[in-house]
Amino acid sequence: VQFVQSGGGLVQPGGSLRLSCAASGFTFSSYSMSWYRQVPEKPREFVASINDNSAATNYAGSVLGRFTISRDNAKNTVYLQMNSLKPDDTAVYYCHRSLYSDWGQGTQVTVSS
Repeated sequence: VQFVQSGGGLVQPGGSLRLSCAASGFTFSSYSMSWYRQVPEKPREFVASINDNSAATNYAGSVLGRFTISRDNAKNTVYLQMNSLKPDDTAVYYCHRSLYSDWGQGTQVTVSS
């Protein structure tokens, strides 16, 4: 199982970023996927999840209405569109195969003026 994440970086407050996570090594279309984030010295926290056919999504309250999780099963890729970013969104973001111990390498998102 392998994930290749991309799309992080530095953005000003109120800006947008889209994270991507390309998966391989398993039947991507059969599994729910999630995004988590972590800041130093704090536990990794749930951000959003999406089921196998995109029919169901869930979000942490702190990102609801600002972030959108989506997937393209033809491309084996899950996305996280992040809008109206705040400094508190600064973290390393990880994609995750839900209920398994498979994680992406992490990508840094920094929201700062």
